[in-house]
Amino acid sequence: MSNLINESFKLPCGQVLKNRVCKAAMTERIAKGNNLANQGHINLYDRWADGDIGILLTGNVQVDRRNLEGPANVVIDKNNYKEQFDSLKAWSEAGTKNNTQLWMQISHAGRQTPGEINSSPMAPSNIGLKIPGKNYGTPTPMTEDDILDVIERFVFTANIARETGFTGVQFHSAHGYLLSEFLSPDINDRTDAWGGSVENRARIHLEIIKRCRQEVGDDFPISVKMNSADFQKGGFAPDDSIRVAQMLENAGVDIIEISGGTYEQPKLIGVDDLTINPKRSEQRKESTIAREAYFLEYAKDIRNAVSLPLMVTGGFRTKEAIEVALQSNVCQIIGIGRPLCADPYCVKKMIAGELETLPSFEKTLSLGPSILSPSSPFTIIKVINAFGAMAWFYQQIKNMAKGLMPNHEQKLFNAFRADMKADKLAIKDYLENN
Repeated sequence: MSNLINESFKLPCGQVLKNRVCKAAMTERIAKGNNLANQGHINLYDRWADGDIGILLTGNVQVDRRNLEGPANVVIDKNNYKEQFDSLKAWSEAGTKNNTQLWMQISHAGRQTPGEINSSPMAPSNIGLKIPGKNYGTPTPMTEDDILDVIERFVFTANIARETGFTGVQFHSAHGYLLSEFLSPDINDRTDAWGGSVENRARIHLEIIKRCRQEVGDDFPISVKMNSADFQKGGFAPDDSIRVAQMLENAGVDIIEISGGTYEQPKLIGVDDLTINPKRSEQRKESTIAREAYFLEYAKDIRNAVSLPLMVTGGFRTKEAIEVALQSNVCQIIGIGRPLCADPYCVKKMIAGELETLPSFEKTLSLGPSILSPSSPFTIIKVINAFGAMAWFYQQIKNMAKGLMPNHEQKLFNAFRADMKADKLAIKDYLENN
């Protein structure tokens, strides 16, 4: 078997990655006080940097505290960057040891801001989320000045990332957050220069990238995480993603990460649909499941249209599948997420030949059965299990932030309860500080 996983790779900007693995972005939700980076981030990324991973991508670092993915996100803005400057530097020092790249994922939650944080979050249009039982407010359509302000915020945060020692940035334009909302015609119904044609819908991305490149220089990696599709009727479609990828390449992006789905259609966690409309569900192809990687088929179509490096995240578990994907040249970087919560050193072990399969949910956790039957055909049961599993992984991130190792004995239901409690405390902390 080939060993491309451990080969170095040179990005268009000239920076060299020590291998072909990226720790995919996973929201940490461990910020303190005024949404500040702290010792928990340092502990967590120090642990992952010991894992022989080429790139560590942070979770959502937010540009606007009024529009967050979660209450304990790190926020970097002109009001708080000075008080966390030293913590950000310490975070980057921990995350870049062992010749590791540490890239800051920069994001704005848009209409997916929880209602407890903002009952009228900013978005391209006033089209709200359709998720029964979830608290998301009706969005406030952004004015031209709001859009220009968001562009400034993305560029400002990218500048702080470079100043504090992060070695690259990724702009989050997937999973239904603000930038991907602009791309999606079923969410962005604007009739001005920021809506309508795919060129207009991508305009905010191109403005951010152009300004960012001017500020951070030509040698600093800029990545974009982009949906291959929203999997929504009338949403961002594969043909659009190909066209946007071409625009991003022309704008000077170094690598595109291919993902997919939104809160309403979360393919990224293996659930088909959270909406109440069954017609919006689209089944994954069996060939894609067989290849492990959820979005590799979509990446293949994008590869035929662009030459810049691609990264695919989601579902990779075996070294064989990773090597086949890299050998195909469809993608140059493999994103690994949840296995690195269960074992922060699993990639290092795979590269060393100590294991052939990364830890999976079923094999890693000492849970007994799931909350409900994992083979149930009912969407609601699949959703409960999926979000219960997510809670378990969130708890392992929090364990490592405390300087501990993952706790494989933690039961699923206990993790779910602990995660709900942590969210409530984080909301309380956020409201007290804002």
